[in-house]
Amino acid sequence: MTALLLTLTLALFHWVGPVPADLGVHSGALSPCASPAHCARADWAVADPQAALNALVPVIEAMPRTEIVEQSDGYLHATATSVFFGFVDDLELYADSATGVLQARSVSRLGDSDLGVNRQRLTDLQQELS
Repeated sequence: MTALLLTLTLALFHWVGPVPADLGVHSGALSPCASPAHCARADWAVADPQAALNALVPVIEAMPRTEIVEQSDGYLHATATSVFFGFVDDLELYADSATGVLQARSVSRLGDSDLGVNRQRLTDLQQELS
């Protein structure tokens, strides 16, 4: 009974927020972060960006409360939902084969601060590439 009450209470606070308009690849790059307080962006030099992206797909699929929304050749968009309150973050990866870089971006849909969650997400993914 207590677990049901807790689940219902948390469901009331499920704040998804609007999908960011700047998702995707624009002029050969992921969008920059408007604010580092709720967004993280990184460029990882790799031998084969597409292979690096492919290697991260099962890692992302295994991440709790994370769902791949779009995956095409050289691009991936996933959403990650927080345990409490259901805040949604958008994760993007872009394999820029022309420059030998895997671009990564993680941004919160709502709020002024993500308490470092997006930066940590990118750090964890980068460590998986090592």
